Amino acid sequence: MEFWTKTVAAPTRAAEFALEAEDRGWDGVDVVDSQNLSGDPYVFLALAATTTRKLGLATSVTNPVTRHPAATASSALSVQTLSRGRMVLGIGRGDSALAHLGRAPARLGWFEDHLANLQTYLRGEEVDFENTGVSDDAAPHAEKLGLAHGPSASAIRWIGDGPKVPVEVAATGPKVIGIAARQADRVVLAVGADPKRVAWGIETARSAAAKAGRDPASLQFGAYVNVVCCDDVRVGRELGRASTGLFARFSVMYGEIAGPADEQQADVFHKLHDSYDMTAHGREGGQQTAALTDEFIDEYAIIGSPEHCAARIEALLDLGIDKFAVTGPNFASPSPPAREAAERFTDDVLPLLRG
Repeated sequence: MEFWTKTVAAPTRAAEFALEAEDRGWDGVDVVDSQNLSGDPYVFLALAATTTRKLGLATSVTNPVTRHPAATASSALSVQTLSRGRMVLGIGRGDSALAHLGRAPARLGWFEDHLANLQTYLRGEEVDFENTGVSDDAAPHAEKLGLAHGPSASAIRWIGDGPKVPVEVAATGPKVIGIAARQADRVVLAVGADPKRVAWGIETARSAAAKAGRDPASLQFGAYVNVVCCDDVRVGRELGRASTGLFARFSVMYGEIAGPADEQQADVFHKLHDSYDMTAHGREGGQQTAALTDEFIDEYAIIGSPEHCAARIEALLDLGIDKFAVTGPNFASPSPPAREAAERFTDDVLPLLRG
């Protein structure tokens, strides 16, 4: 049972944030990789590694388009070496990082090929040059250089003998869940905290693993959960509204809803899709947040007292989730009510779960 907090990659406060996260009892820190909206995650994670002893360090999440798998593997291995084995590589198809390049998330086949290559690099094995994904339009073959000798395949040659960096795939729809079940070390579901939806995601992954010849029992599961610990539920809903809208949109990215949803939930999902403003991505007051009803927030997210939050999380533990990427207010928020909610999670909720 692990609990990770999430933040943007602000390098000037990386060391301070990581040290406080560790002191507050978090198991790890997830850092955004969205080049137009945030700093470089690997700079943040490297700085965080130098000031902490046991805090886990992860991208949450990188994508297969803006970074070549060899470059991603090298960056992750650099943090792995510096932190002595605490790095986790979180990856998805891409959202804001690609939207701010005028692109939609990566194509499914491209994503799975990227994951296969990434895992190969992280194991210290070779990728055939023809499968590296570098097009002739970008760079011609090295044969044109007339070298006397050169590498015969692509590999990370300095990998060393340390533990492999685990790869976690953020997944929402059934096809990406299937890819994660085939390629990832852990499937991290971004489907909300509604047990019906989480159970659907787990079953979808296990079914895909079985079809691919992978033991479904070998799968590990995590979940992104929007949590606001606040006795006044009305205040809590407002504190969690922006992050809930951001994550709920993943379930209706292309207009079709992924996972189970009743009529009222479906109506909210469709309104969220139609009103989403990427220029206000994750921000309070974005027009998309108006689509979220109180009932939807209460089901998709976890809002309420410490006892209520702990009970909702325990229900997900019972389903097989063993790692929680907690989104919403964190202890570095500029808003006093948001900081208070974040502090109550570590001070009041975690003891109920770990006691």
